[in-house]
Amino acid sequence: MSRKKPPALDDRPEDDASETGPLRRCLASGEHLPKADLVRFVLSPDGEAVPDIAERLPGRGFWLRAERAMMADAGALGRLFARAARQPAWVAPDLADRIERLLVRRCLDRIGLARRTGQAVAGADRVAAALARGLGRGGILIEAADTSPAGREKIERLAEGATVVDLFTADEIGAVFGRERTMHALITAGGHADAFRADAARLGRFRHPAAKAA
Repeated sequence: MSRKKPPALDDRPEDDASETGPLRRCLASGEHLPKADLVRFVLSPDGEAVPDIAERLPGRGFWLRAERAMMADAGALGRLFARAARQPAWVAPDLADRIERLLVRRCLDRIGLARRTGQAVAGADRVAAALARGLGRGGILIEAADTSPAGREKIERLAEGATVVDLFTADEIGAVFGRERTMHALITAGGHADAFRADAARLGRFRHPAAKAA
């Protein structure tokens, strides 16, 4: 089955140097979107388009909508980057998988940071106790994707006012808390919860473009 190639780039390359404000232009679609809906790239010395999930790498930045399908055709994307940068450029064949791993890692690191600052708890009993005290309001209830429906229902019925995220496995969540597996975790309201919510929404959209931000 043939893949639909991204539309050709017009003659107005827009990147970090030519745009200000909260919006950036997707190289492939031409849409101006919030940076939270995009992935930034910079070119390495050998011309590879390197994803910059944290948006901190030096150099001229280029942006693509954060959707797996957008990263599927490495050849077409390489030509887009080359035209925008006016130099040879190429894209790794496994770019989509690489970006997904980076997005997952960023989210898990957010949980770890919340844990280290005392703003995250894990385990059914501790999470249920925190929710019963109203600590879920404005926070993030993280449910392992492989949690049983019965286990989820028991916790989620206490989660009034919390955003529920189920993008990670019990093994992935457990590793953050130094455990073998963790089915339930909670990030309480505050800056860590807000940052995690934005990153998790981008990961969700990357996997499922129709998904709306949490």
